[in-house]
Parts: sequence; C-alpha cells; structure tokens
Amino acid sequence: MNKLIVSPSPHDENYLKTSAIMLNVIIALLPAYIAGCIYFGLRAVAVGAVCVGTSVLFEFLCRKLMKRENTIGDLSAVVTGLLLAMNLPSTIPLWIAAIGSFVAIVIVKQLFGGLGQNFANPAITARIVLMVSFPAAMTNWVAPFTHSVDEIDGLSSATPLVLEQLSGTTDHDLVPSYLDLFLGKTGGCIGETCALALLIGGLYLAARKIISLAAPLSFIGSLFILSWISGSDPVYQILAGGVFIGAFFMATDYATTPITTKGKIVFGLGCGIITFVIRQFGSFPEGVSFSILLMNVLTPYIEQLTRTKVFGAKEAEKE
Repeated sequence: MNKLIVSPSPHDENYLKTSAIMLNVIIALLPAYIAGCIYFGLRAVAVGAVCVGTSVLFEFLCRKLMKRENTIGDLSAVVTGLLLAMNLPSTIPLWIAAIGSFVAIVIVKQLFGGLGQNFANPAITARIVLMVSFPAAMTNWVAPFTHSVDEIDGLSSATPLVLEQLSGTTDHDLVPSYLDLFLGKTGGCIGETCALALLIGGLYLAARKIISLAAPLSFIGSLFILSWISGSDPVYQILAGGVFIGAFFMATDYATTPITTKGKIVFGLGCGIITFVIRQFGSFPEGVSFSILLMNVLTPYIEQLTRTKVFGAKEAEKE
C-alpha cells in the first residue's frame, strides 16, 4: 500500500470541528454555571437564558443582515452568551444582560468579521462595557442561597476581594474561608465563585486537548507569587474573584490569545502581573477582565516575538 498520498490539508483525520470544540467548552462551563444557579437561584437561570438566547438571536440577525452564511450552528454564540452570563451578578436587570449580548456578538465579534476575526474576547469586552456603563447594577451582589427576589435587598453582599479591601486582612470575621472560596459560597458573579467547578471544567478541556495549560498556569502562578512577595495572602488572591474562569476559559480563547506555547506563557504572565497591579494599586478590587483585554491587544506582538523560526531561513534585510 502506498503511504505517500498527496492530499489537501488538513491531514489530521482526528481534528475537531468548531461545533465540537464549542460543545466541549459548554460541557466544561456547566459545572460552574450549575453551581452558580444553586447558590443564586432562579434569577441566575434567567440571566443565563437571556444571555444565551439573545446572543444566538443577535448572531442570526446580524449574519442575515450582512448576507453571510449563518453560523449559529457552530455554537460559538452559545459559548459567548454563557460566558457573559457567568460574568454577571444574578441581580443584573435582564435588559442590561441583553445589551451585553449585543456588544459581545454584534460589535466585538461580527463587525470584525465573525468567529476567529475578533481581536478581543467578546464576553470580557461586553462585561467591561457594562461595568463602565452600569456600575451600580454590575456591583449589586447578593449572598449565596438568596433565591427570593424579596430577599435581595435584605441580604446584599460583597465579593471576597471587596471584603478583604474593606477589612484590610483575610483574618477578618467577614472574609470567607478558603473552603467557602473553593466551593463558591460567597458573593460574586454567577459563574466565577466556585473554584472547584471551574477547575474541573478546565482540567476537562485540558484532558480533551481543547486547551493548553500553559496560559492558565502562568496566569495563576504569577499572581500567586506576586501576591506572596507583596505580603498578601496568595491562596486567597487566586481563589477569590474571576481568576479561575479567566485563566481557564478566557485566557485560552483561540482567536484572541497567542498560538505558540511561549506566547501562551507570556500571555498568562502578563495577565497575572496586570491583575496583581490593579488589585493592589487600582480603584477596582478586581482586575482579571481588564488584564485579559489588555493582553488581547498585545497578542499580535507576542506572537511575532515568540514565533518559531523556520530552520535555515534568514531574516529579511532592512533597507
């Protein structure tokens, strides 16, 4: 049998289609989203349904208006909607959540050409736009197990990072324990509180070879080391806030992060350093979203500096 068969690429018969990759990401996100729904109740379910539903609708309508092939079947809009919902508080007005979907799908994704052409992560960008536009709604947290709308005002809470900032120490009685942070029994966005569920999802993607752990490990590791050097509690810093969801699900986005392993490590290091700087010296207690967006902008330059050189090739001479 002749094994020297010439055929067009791709040559890997086991490559995954976009829809298969996105389905795996959805599966990986579900444990953290389900945990968020358990902690924050039906309101979290409603936010997720609105974000996913409007994301798919906006993608369908946008592709229709642009007279392009419809892409809702690749499930990328579902992933964007689910990620956006998990980055929002359960108390967010549903119309604001719909605006977030519009920003993510229409402005960040489709106006730049669709999946793979966007320069920034759609869900991250939408969250930042909502934070700047509706700061009160985006920082209205509730304590876990506040399932009744009537209870929301009486059981308002704060994120662990805000509590630490107010108390000045992680030993304060109001600050959640490591176990609470790991299990997600704290105030925060729907899908960012349960580190255990996010870790399970991230390891699932790594085991399926959907993502590389280079960026997540360098992100979490750099934040841990810098927090330890500065005198902050490093374990608290990596368990609190959106570090795990950012590291495993947003710093690994194919379209907006470097391709090379070296590039992924540099990207993760940059995210960790910027997150640390914002948390320590900025006015925001959280910096994950801003760090990933800033590093998204630098991705082309990181890829250029870390790309593999072709053996025997010479650099073009500058005139």
